[in-house]
Amino acid sequence: MRPEVMVRIPLPSAGLKLLEEDFVVHYAPSPEEFEKAIDAYPATRALVTNGSIGVTGDQLRRLRKLELVHTQGVGHENVDLAAVKELGLILCTGKGTNASSVADHAMALLLGIARNLSWADRQVRNGLWLKSRGPRALAYQKRLGILGLGEIGLQIAERALGFNMEIRYHNRNKRSDVPYEYKASPLELARDSDFIVIATPGGPGTKGIVNREFLDALGPKGFLINIGRGSIVDTDELVKALHEQRIAGAALDVVAGEPNVTQELLEAPNLIITPHMAGRSPETVSAAMQRISNNLKAHFANGELVSRVA
Repeated sequence: MRPEVMVRIPLPSAGLKLLEEDFVVHYAPSPEEFEKAIDAYPATRALVTNGSIGVTGDQLRRLRKLELVHTQGVGHENVDLAAVKELGLILCTGKGTNASSVADHAMALLLGIARNLSWADRQVRNGLWLKSRGPRALAYQKRLGILGLGEIGLQIAERALGFNMEIRYHNRNKRSDVPYEYKASPLELARDSDFIVIATPGGPGTKGIVNREFLDALGPKGFLINIGRGSIVDTDELVKALHEQRIAGAALDVVAGEPNVTQELLEAPNLIITPHMAGRSPETVSAAMQRISNNLKAHFANGELVSRVA
């Protein structure tokens, strides 16, 4: 009998079909459907979610036959890790499957906000061609600070080298395998950068570290790009900094409270927002689905798992 797997996030049809080749799949992509599915399918042995939506400890405890939780991407900040350990569950992620797509998107946001492309596009469409041709910042030979030099951060750095950018970074620990300059704190990184790209995971340890002091350290000529997690940035302070021109601009693929975006943020100047799509490309979505399928098959065959974190 094929193992039962519950999917609590929206997945493309091709991804569902891949899972259905080997498992009985219960698709419950909305919160309401997921709550009903927990009670309706008590024999569920694996759960597919993502870091932003996650799963609560109460929900995990109600799935009494559950053995494994798998996130689509690298993030797992909203998976109750304490409950995972308490219940003896396995937690795997899609680490590495979307890094190239996220890095591409980070550079697109960086260039887009530096050159103010979305604003310029709107100006032209409103008949203001001649009034919108002012000079805009370059990325070439500028200082790039990467907050979180993991797999995604490394790929961003590789791309930035093509623009002759000077790269520095901050991690919890200095890396011995990169030539980039290490900064001992996020604040020091902000002070010494023209562009900051946030590529660090979410969770309690990074919540709100991009605050007023950080933004003031970045300064009126500095740009902030976030492809990490919305919780890392204090949104109220970012809105104030943009309105008061204490930073030059921001480009966000993630925001706190997404998919809900506050009107105050939407109305802030010198801002680009995309809908948490950095990791979405045909190639990376396919890779993530294959990782989930392979790990589930390996688990039920007592095989070796990839990207296990618990």
